[in-house]
Amino acid sequence: MTLPNKLTILRMLMVPLIMVVYYLFDITETFLGIDLQFLIIAIIFALASFTDFLDGYIARKKNVVTTFGKFMDPLADKLIVTAALIILLDAGLVFGWVIITILAREFIVSGIRLVAAAEGKVIAASYYAKAKTTVTMIAIMACLISPLYFIGNYLIYLALVLTIISGVDYFMKNRKILLSSK
Repeated sequence: MTLPNKLTILRMLMVPLIMVVYYLFDITETFLGIDLQFLIIAIIFALASFTDFLDGYIARKKNVVTTFGKFMDPLADKLIVTAALIILLDAGLVFGWVIITILAREFIVSGIRLVAAAEGKVIAASYYAKAKTTVTMIAIMACLISPLYFIGNYLIYLALVLTIISGVDYFMKNRKILLSSK
């Protein structure tokens, strides 16, 4: 198994860790004015986000792109982001309609990729999608860290806009695949 694939699996294992810290530990202490429980979650999420960057970088640099990685890397990203968004929703830090919009785009793009894959085509992430992912990850970390919450709140809405733009972009670029009949 390649190092990038091991990093992807590590990122997936961080999902239950985040959920355990949030749901099973009631940490009420603060550190520098930051809720310690959310700080721990933000650190785990930051590490997971870094593994996302690192596994892609290593895979491209060492030319060890695998079928496993092509499938599991985006899935790992969706899992870690979904877990964090659910925590933000449960904590009352983000509106449900924002999360539903973000997740709906993820399902739609995954569906487009599956249809394309069935036709032997691979859809690479667009600039808009990469920007959306970066802003979403930064927004989640900022929302988790109390003193930065208001910045995170604005970034969540920026992520929402990028989510919609990248979703429309995926659809428009791949509508022939979706609308073709056989």
